[in-house]
Amino acid sequence: MPITAIDQVQFDAQVRSRYSDVIGSKLGGKVISSSDEFFAEASNLLAPKPPIRDKGRYTYNGAWYDGWETRRHNPEPADWVIIKLGVASARIIGCEIDTAFFDGNQAPEIDVEGAFVPDDGVPNANTKWSAVIDKNPCGPSQRQFFVRTDGLTADFYNYVRLNMYPDGGIARFRLYGTPVPVFPTALTTVIDLAHVSSGGVAIACSDEHFGTVDNLLLPGRGVDMGDGWETTRSRSPGHEDWVIVRLGARGIIAKVVVDTAFFRGNFPDKIRVEVLDAADDAAALSSDAAWKVIVPDQKAKPDYEHEYIINDGVLINVEEPVAYVKLCMIPDGGIKRLRVFARRVL
Repeated sequence: MPITAIDQVQFDAQVRSRYSDVIGSKLGGKVISSSDEFFAEASNLLAPKPPIRDKGRYTYNGAWYDGWETRRHNPEPADWVIIKLGVASARIIGCEIDTAFFDGNQAPEIDVEGAFVPDDGVPNANTKWSAVIDKNPCGPSQRQFFVRTDGLTADFYNYVRLNMYPDGGIARFRLYGTPVPVFPTALTTVIDLAHVSSGGVAIACSDEHFGTVDNLLLPGRGVDMGDGWETTRSRSPGHEDWVIVRLGARGIIAKVVVDTAFFRGNFPDKIRVEVLDAADDAAALSSDAAWKVIVPDQKAKPDYEHEYIINDGVLINVEEPVAYVKLCMIPDGGIKRLRVFARRVL
């Protein structure tokens, strides 16, 4: 299928703000196997932090690299790594290949394949792989962004295989798409519709200087401030930071959780939650969007899970389905997670 190479600004606007990195280690993605990792381990591909260089550092096998690097002179057409997605399954839209610091030893070309293995199985010699990202050249020490011209894959996958032709090194691999949620059959079941595994996506925000908004929708409470959302210190009176989240499905809200875990001296002064039932992202981002407040301005606490439940005197019951949630920080600061528990509506 046709692939378009675009720059980072385009990729952020077209892909990162609309889809999720479905293989990230923060989400639970993990390397299952690889053809070779003689110089550097394949698991480095999924590390959440940007790659670094420690020039002059050597291991027993050679120069140390923060990425995946294989031997020279591969007799096979390609080296490969198989990755299990961090969600149940997903349809794929595009990827980022970062060859940072691999200069002269970078992978000359890559492609990506996908497979769905049922019943919690793992890929084997009989697994059928389908093309997801066609073969594209890779330059030395640079970030490269590839998008499927035909849009999301029709099929969904729970494993992907990254191939590099014929060998070399790649620092980071990000694969973006839409998770295919496994929702409970009963519509009376209350679930977190903001969670990335439910299909929640942070589509816009005011600022993400220190920590990105996609962290808000990850599982667990994280490990430190680095995997939360944190903004710059505001200096303007009346300032507010905000993020808009598209829920994985329309739902009637029963509980909202705003977690400031690990944010002990830089948590927001106050928080507010608003909701909207809009047809699409464009409508949600419109200046005419009629947002409704469900959690009025509330004082925030450090390193704390703020729970707002229907009939608790704070969370306002709108008694109608919503598709988007806006979380506001007054005036700025950091938040670790946002949970929106709701009953799904078809």
